[in-house]
Amino acid sequence: MDWQQVIDNPFLQDLPFKIELNKWGKILMSPVNNNHGNLQYKIGHRIHSSSKQSGEIIIECSITTPEGVKVADVAWASDEFIAKHGFDTPYSVAPEICVEIVSPSNSTEEMQEKIRLYLNQGAREVWICDQDGSIEYFSKMGQMDKSAEV
Repeated sequence: MDWQQVIDNPFLQDLPFKIELNKWGKILMSPVNNNHGNLQYKIGHRIHSSSKQSGEIIIECSITTPEGVKVADVAWASDEFIAKHGFDTPYSVAPEICVEIVSPSNSTEEMQEKIRLYLNQGAREVWICDQDGSIEYFSKMGQMDKSAEV
């Protein structure tokens, strides 16, 4: 499948899962809980209110990677990014900040892969948030003590 087929498929709408595609076009689904949605809002609000420049918060931001379409739980895209890419679905490059909220079904290896993929697709930072709201920050230079963007 490609991403447009996933979006257009009536059987895949309104599922209580986050959907992604692997590099072979197969669907991956991860169940999420209400805490996950709450953390998405809180992180998006934090980025929006603290950002050093204006931009857009995108919840469930789809990004094409060499390993398939990945969906960042929260992304921040600068006005410059939006002017260039609009709201293309999925994006061919990653917005400046991509955030993943770790679900119980996620492995450490999966999160490490997503960090690598988002950074290689152009993200300046990748944030990994645990279920308690603690955040780790990563750039191409490795793990950081805090965000350089917010």
